[in-house]
Amino acid sequence: YKGQIFLYFLFIILSILFSIVSMGMLMPFLQLIFTGKGMTNDTNNVVIQGINDLLANSLSKRGPVNTLAFICVLMIWFILLKNFFLYLSFVVLNPLKNRIVNHLREDLYDKMLRLPIGYFNEKRKGDLMSRIANDVGEVEGSVVGTLEGWIRDPLTIIVTLTVLFLISYQLTSFILILIPVLGLVIGRITKSLKRHSEEVSRKNGESFSIIDETLGGLRVIKAFNIEKLLRNKYFTTSRELLEAKNKISYRRDMASPLSEVLGVLLFTVVLYYGGRLVLRGQLIEASAFLGFLGIFFNIINPAKALSTSFSNMRKGAAAIQRIEEVLNTPVTVDDNPNGKQLTSFSDRIEFRNVCFAYDDAVILDNINLVIEKGKTVALVGSSGAGKSTLADLVPRFHDVTSGEVLIDGVNIKDYSLESVRSQMSIVTQEPILFNDTIANNIALGKSNASQEEIEAAAIIANAHPFILKKEGGYQSNTGDRGTRLSGGERQRLTIARAVLKNPPILILDEATSSLDTESERLVQDAINNMMQNRTSIVIAHRLSTIRHADEIIVLQKGKIVERGNHEQLLALGGFYKKLVEMQEVK
Repeated sequence: YKGQIFLYFLFIILSILFSIVSMGMLMPFLQLIFTGKGMTNDTNNVVIQGINDLLANSLSKRGPVNTLAFICVLMIWFILLKNFFLYLSFVVLNPLKNRIVNHLREDLYDKMLRLPIGYFNEKRKGDLMSRIANDVGEVEGSVVGTLEGWIRDPLTIIVTLTVLFLISYQLTSFILILIPVLGLVIGRITKSLKRHSEEVSRKNGESFSIIDETLGGLRVIKAFNIEKLLRNKYFTTSRELLEAKNKISYRRDMASPLSEVLGVLLFTVVLYYGGRLVLRGQLIEASAFLGFLGIFFNIINPAKALSTSFSNMRKGAAAIQRIEEVLNTPVTVDDNPNGKQLTSFSDRIEFRNVCFAYDDAVILDNINLVIEKGKTVALVGSSGAGKSTLADLVPRFHDVTSGEVLIDGVNIKDYSLESVRSQMSIVTQEPILFNDTIANNIALGKSNASQEEIEAAAIIANAHPFILKKEGGYQSNTGDRGTRLSGGERQRLTIARAVLKNPPILILDEATSSLDTESERLVQDAINNMMQNRTSIVIAHRLSTIRHADEIIVLQKGKIVERGNHEQLLALGGFYKKLVEMQEVK
């Protein structure tokens, strides 16, 4: 935004100069009223000399009364020009401020999309929502909102002091000695704003998290009669948030009136000190001194606004810090923009000496596995054995700590991330639907799909009959997270979505484990239809669903302990057989 910033600086400087010149016209105005003639210039002051020349020229041409009118017209004209350029500065700055905030929001959202899934396992969703909503709003109000103050007010003070120095360097030097003292007082008051703002941001995140958990768990809350517990938890956080906000308000709101009092105090001291010198004949004459005071008074409001901007900046610094924590988080699974394009899957997926650790906890340990094209490989094992993590390495939801994952003999990291994921579809245990129509949810992976293609995918997924029974058919809304549909219906829609995408590789993560018997049968039939002629990685909770897999991989504590087909593993009499017996699979 260099061009816009340059224009803003230009318009602001012109506005300041015309403001100072309009106030400077007080000197010849007062001199003419009091004496009917020009000002003396014993000090060879360049400003006073310029005013004298203007006044002498006007007096000789127009006379005293017309010169007075001429000065009044000039003052009005300069004030008009000052406000014209001030308006132009707003025209330039306001869209710039809005773009900065908009880009900040977009950068945050884009970063959240690019961060690996493991990052969100550590963070509370409510805290992240608070950062993108409250913290960006805080930056907008506290930092970007006072951007004009951080440019305009210091420029006003600097230019005004420069002009005052030209009028009287003695008085201006006296002012410059006092200003740092006032700044130190205001700085002490606003010092704790950042610490209190950090507390506000943290409490905001906690309250968002409680709300999110409440809305997501209302059935459990009501079933276990814990409304009172949740209410107390939220109210406690809310009261702590209120207390922290009040502390900020007390400090921040003190800055503006205090700076005004200190500014008037400074003005009074200058008035007394300069007045004494004028009365003794040691300084400029009275009309020049009054003009000096008029211009100096221009500093008080900018100084007051600057102190408010400073306190707001301290307050907003905590929000900026929380936003930067997200923006500066390294993307451990990043796209390879110059990577090869995986346009088709033709041979095999291979795990070669794969290890994966998370926070020093080993999840997968030296995994070697080959999945041939067209084969179905099932992953079984107790909870926490590493099944989902192993499957998540294929679409690069995580990257290996050591070893390699290869597709058609090429390290998966050497492909572009988008091309790898375009060859896969995933059906998870919890069906994920968006608050949109059934048709749009099915067409999620293929936005240009025709109605016929959508219906064909729904038929394969055993979803077509129940969709037709809905009042709006394929245009029916699924509700927030699919709440208008049953669990089995939601899962069949996610299968239809995977079918429509028509990928060569399927990953099924316990897709039927949370369903009732009838829904499970319908979904399992849909899965069997979908798996035909595709390479499938199936994470199985119910072992009856993977009896016909080409190979079953038994994981325990991150290691492969058994492998083979259903009959071979039963014959081994090991861990797999125990799992089967526990589920009473005959």
